[in-house]
Amino acid sequence: MNIVLLEPEIASNTGNIGRTCLATGTRLHLIEPLGFHLDDKNLKRAGMDYWNELDVTRYDDLEDFLKKNDYPAVYMATTKAKRCYTDIRYDKDAFIMFGREGGGIPEELLVNNEERCMRIPMMSDIRSLNLANSVAIVLYEALRQNGFEGLAREGELHRLSWN
Repeated sequence: MNIVLLEPEIASNTGNIGRTCLATGTRLHLIEPLGFHLDDKNLKRAGMDYWNELDVTRYDDLEDFLKKNDYPAVYMATTKAKRCYTDIRYDKDAFIMFGREGGGIPEELLVNNEERCMRIPMMSDIRSLNLANSVAIVLYEALRQNGFEGLAREGELHRLSWN
C-alpha cells in the first residue's frame, strides 16, 4: 500500500501518518513543497522513535512523483468527491493521495480523475476531518479489503492470559 501526501503543511499530522504507515507496512510518499522540515521536533514527536524505520520518499513535485513511480493510478481523497471511500476496490499496491491541510488536492487534478476520487462521509456543515485521521480511515479500509495481508491480527496480554 502507498500513502501519498501532496504538499503537507503540518508536521505533527505527517508524523502521525508516518507512524500509521510503519504500523501497517505502508510506504509514505511526500510531495514538495512541505510546510515543515523533516527534522521538525513535532514530526519526530508524533512519529515517535519510529521515523527512521519508515519507508518514506520525498519528491520535488507531482510530476517527479508520477515519473518515479511509472505514472500509477492514484486514488484521491477529497471532500468534493461523489463516491465513498468504501466504494473503491483497492489492490494491495494502491496509491492513495491526500492533499494539503489548508486546501486539499487541487481541483484541476480532481476533475481529470473523477472515477478515482473518493470521500469520507460526514455532516455537511463540517469542512473536513483531520488529515491523519482521514489517512487512517481510508488506509484501514484498503487493508481490510486485502485481508490485512502481513499484519498481526491477534494480540497478547502482558500480565494475564485469555481464557
